[in-house]
Parts: sequence; structure tokens; C-alpha cells
Amino acid sequence: MSGATVVMSRGAARGGGLRLDPVLIGMVMSILLLGLVMVTSASISIASHDGADPFIFLKSQFVLALGGMLLAALLCAVPTELYQKYANILLIIAAVLLIAVFIPGIGHESHGARRWLLLAGFKLQASEVARVLVLCWIASYAVRREQELRETFSGLLKPLGITGVFCALLLLEPDFGAATVLFVTAFGLLFLAGARLRWVLVCVVLAAAAFGLLLVSAPYRLLRLTSFMDPWAHAYDSGFQLTQSLIAIGRGGWFGVGIGDSVLKLSYLPEAHTDFLFAVLAEELGLAGVLVTLGLFLALVWRVLYIAKLASAAGLKFQSYLVGAFAIWVGVQALINIGVNMGRLPTKGLTLPFMSYGRSSLLVTLAWLGMVLRIYHEVTVRSRGSASVSRRETAGAGA
Repeated sequence: MSGATVVMSRGAARGGGLRLDPVLIGMVMSILLLGLVMVTSASISIASHDGADPFIFLKSQFVLALGGMLLAALLCAVPTELYQKYANILLIIAAVLLIAVFIPGIGHESHGARRWLLLAGFKLQASEVARVLVLCWIASYAVRREQELRETFSGLLKPLGITGVFCALLLLEPDFGAATVLFVTAFGLLFLAGARLRWVLVCVVLAAAAFGLLLVSAPYRLLRLTSFMDPWAHAYDSGFQLTQSLIAIGRGGWFGVGIGDSVLKLSYLPEAHTDFLFAVLAEELGLAGVLVTLGLFLALVWRVLYIAKLASAAGLKFQSYLVGAFAIWVGVQALINIGVNMGRLPTKGLTLPFMSYGRSSLLVTLAWLGMVLRIYHEVTVRSRGSASVSRRETAGAGA
């Protein structure tokens, strides 16, 4: 972005304030509110069973949503050109975060995985932040090395190699789900940036083979795979969670059993308020609720891609790629979560964006939304500024 454009943008911002997208905000608020209702319904029995406040998860999720909105507001005030300028530093920070989880006293282990950092009593899942920072770097690379990316195979391999290193760190935690989402999102972003389809397909085949080897290399991953393919054969051990999810979805019928009337959430379905919230939603709201939820996510992804298109038309390539990465990430993670709940994909520890109970996931997703809203503002400012300049030039030519 040129100096004149920056001055113009800042001047417009001072004159009219931030210009936010009400359609995008409305979609996200709808998903958030639906998520709050479902988290409350799915978690009451869990909290009551432990003798705690039955609304403790609702209160926590509400506070997290407010915290995420605050982060979104803060990031909405940060010019996105700074992310592009300091992309290499952001990549280093991402590496430090993923390495820090293995340092005793800093990293926190739970259920055999080291994915969290202890920060002032708060457990931050490092992979959530690191994924955003890595994708910022990839978007910057796509702008800086645009010709190399579009014309050479090595131009595609370089960012994928960096992404592979970060995926390896995620697999060491282990966090196979986060690694999968990061790699798929990076692929999608590089394809949007202009990488040739035949080279992307070659890399997809190689990546699929590599992930296949990873699946069968660890006993617990292989067990998940076999359970996913025939969960009813393992209904009382490795396939228990999936079979309970399928029963919940089947009970929902057309219009569900009603809010709060789910049976499977009563200690039958593990992680009902986190990874398997969609199953409870399907049981209580039925096919109608499922279709509304899918419609909201599809509309959200479409709207974000529309903003990416506007940014591209305004000449903001980095911003366009960053918004496109957000759309791919939300779409892919929602698709995987729903696919897992319906038994179409192997079980992974991934939340449903904006809906599932998850501290780091909700905070980071809302924070990234703030970046998207900032880009919408910058696109609007540039478009109006360009239109104003065009009108003055036309008036001058007429005079």
C-alpha cells in the first residue's frame, strides 16, 4: 500500500470511523447465540453431576465470547499492512509457541497431549494462535513471491515445506486434527493465490499418502480409523463415542426432541458440549435445526469469500488472501467436526467454530474475525477513495 493510500485511508477513518459489515456480524452473532443455547443444554447435566453450578459452562462461554469480541475490537483497529510487514516475525512467534508447549513449567499436559501454555492461570492452546500466524506468513509469501508461486513448482513447495514443519510440531503434541486443518487451509490459500492446479494435485496426492502413513503409524490413530469404519463393532470401547453420536442424531428426526430434552447428553455422549455439540443439536432440533446450522455456516463462508473478492478487486492482495484463509479454515473445520459427528470422518479433537465450548478456539476465531472486519473497512475506504478520485478527475476533464 502506497503512502498516499495510507494517508487517504487514515483520513477517511478519522472522518467516518470504522465501517463494519453488518451482514457478517449478524451471521456470526446468530451462530454464537445458537452455540450458547446448545452449550447450555449440553452441559447442564455434566455440571450438575459434578456438583457445580449447572450454568457454569454457559457463564464461562459467555465471558469467553465477550473476551473474544474485545480482542476482535482491538484487532479491528490494527492496520492489516502491519501483519504483512512483520510476517516473518509472526512466523517465528508461531514456532516459539509450538515449541514452548514442550517446556516443563510452561507447557501443560492433559490426557496424554501437550497442547497448552499456562499463562497467568489461563490455558491457551498454542496451535490455535500458531495456525493464524502461519497463514499470515503464507498470505505474505503469496504476495511477495507471486510470480514464483504461479510459474514454478518450487514456488509452491517452499511454503508447503514451512507448513510441513509446523504440522510436524503439531503432530508431536500430538494434535492430528489441527495439523490436518492447517495443511488443508494452506493448500487452499496457495491455490487461491494462483498456484497451478496440476502442481497442487501432485502435492495433495503426496500429502494424502503422508497423512495415511501417519494414521497407521500410531496405534491410537489406527484404532480411531478402524472404529470410524465400523463403530458398531467397537460400540463399547473405541467406537462408543461415535455410536452415541449416531444414536443422538437418529433420535432427532425431523424437528428434534426439544431444547433440553436430549437423552444422550446425560453422561452417555462424552464431550457433548465440545467436540460433539452438533450431535446434541441434531437430537434436540432435528433435521430442521441441522439445516439451519449448515445454512448459517455456508452463508458465513460465502460472505467472507465475498469480502475476499472485494479486497482483491481493490488491489489488496494480502488482505484478500488473509480473508480467504479465514473462510477456508472455518469451512474446513466445521465440515470436519460435522463429518466426525455423523461418522463420515475419523474422530478428531476439533471444535465447531463459534459454537462448541472451547476457550482458545472461541477467542482466536473471534479475534481473527476482527481482522476480517478490519479488512472490510480498508476495502470500503479504498473503494470510496478511488470513486472520489475518479469523480474529481471526470469533473476536471469536463471543465
